[in-house]
Amino acid sequence: MARPLTKAVFVGALNWLKRWWALILIVLTWHFWVEFNNFNTIVMPRPLTVLVDMATNLQVYLPSSFQTVLVSIAGLAIGLALGTALAMLSWWSPLVGGTLTPLSLIASSIPVVTIIPILARIFGYDGKTVIIIVAIISFFPAFVFTTAGLKKLPAGSADVFRALGVSRWKTLVHLALPAAVPSWMVALRIAAPGAILAAMLAEFLMGTSGLGYLFVTSKAEFDMDRALGTSLFATIVSLISFALVSRAEKWVVMRRQ
Repeated sequence: MARPLTKAVFVGALNWLKRWWALILIVLTWHFWVEFNNFNTIVMPRPLTVLVDMATNLQVYLPSSFQTVLVSIAGLAIGLALGTALAMLSWWSPLVGGTLTPLSLIASSIPVVTIIPILARIFGYDGKTVIIIVAIISFFPAFVFTTAGLKKLPAGSADVFRALGVSRWKTLVHLALPAAVPSWMVALRIAAPGAILAAMLAEFLMGTSGLGYLFVTSKAEFDMDRALGTSLFATIVSLISFALVSRAEKWVVMRRQ
């Protein structure tokens, strides 16, 4: 009885190592690099002290994470809704599409870092501006992928709808939009982690509440354990959002097959 249990534990540990060996290698490299150079905690703390700070100060990290996630979700929802609506408008009118596509490309080419101070002066140094910035970041993938998805109609389906005299609105609702769902899910998968990082960047530059602000204050106080812990928290939140959206995307694809 003991031997099968030991074998199962060994196989489980081996599978765990196969999945997480790269992360373990990074942590070990980080630790030995700090030890080898004998850095103090202000220059570069050891990974263990960062993890201890994260585990023992959840009351500091969690409210900031909640704030960042909240504005990220709001900005993501607005950006996706706006991008989807304009993609539908572009599908509806080729003339509008010809105008919106180059404008969206130009807008996406503007470095967001440069416009954050301008937007903050216009809309204020608060969560509202963070939401606007996240919406701007999320808009482009939604517009591009939804536009592409609306054109991926099943072969011959558009001709059938046209021959049956189906109105353009019903063609959009019953044919084009369902065809665009997989592409829209790709846009969501790409935009969701970026929304977290965009919110954190805006909080960092504007000095508002959230993970970005926590990073700024920790860095100013030379508390590098807290600063790196904040970065790790943001990474974890981004990975969780990516995993959730990826799972939702797989579910949608399975439902369509």
